[in-house]
Amino acid sequence: MSKKNQKLFETVYHECYPMVKQMCLGFMKGDIDIANDLSQEVFINIWNALENFKGQSTHKTWVYRITVNTCLQYIRKEKKKKRLSLEKIEHTMIHEPQHSDSSPEKGLYKAIGQLEELDRLIIMMVLEGQDYDTISNVLGIKPTNVRVKIHRIKKRLKKILDHEQ
Repeated sequence: MSKKNQKLFETVYHECYPMVKQMCLGFMKGDIDIANDLSQEVFINIWNALENFKGQSTHKTWVYRITVNTCLQYIRKEKKKKRLSLEKIEHTMIHEPQHSDSSPEKGLYKAIGQLEELDRLIIMMVLEGQDYDTISNVLGIKPTNVRVKIHRIKKRLKKILDHEQ
């Protein structure tokens, strides 16, 4: 890899790491360990694909797409894995102490985790402070449609959070 691309990677990493981690947290329903692993995987994917970046979108939009694809790929892979047996789950619940982490942030990520995949992506981008045009470019939908979707997602999140309390 050229020195130019190495420097570009370092810049992208420093600019986008917080956003990537937040997106991974949202997709992983607040599980910090998995989100950290996925964040690392996202940047490995960015490193491997950096030479193929054509500049047709901003680096941030490109990173969003890689992040979303990496998270969705992980979710699909996990769905295919065999589930734990009931006995193993019961054993774990009996022999391992329960950790109560009831921070408001974890509750929000848990609520976000109950949304559809596309809605999770949209709300995570909103929480990251992205404008409608950026979200529109990443998703390939019109900015007005983004506004409507955000409004509906917020209503759904409010319902979910109200029912948990």
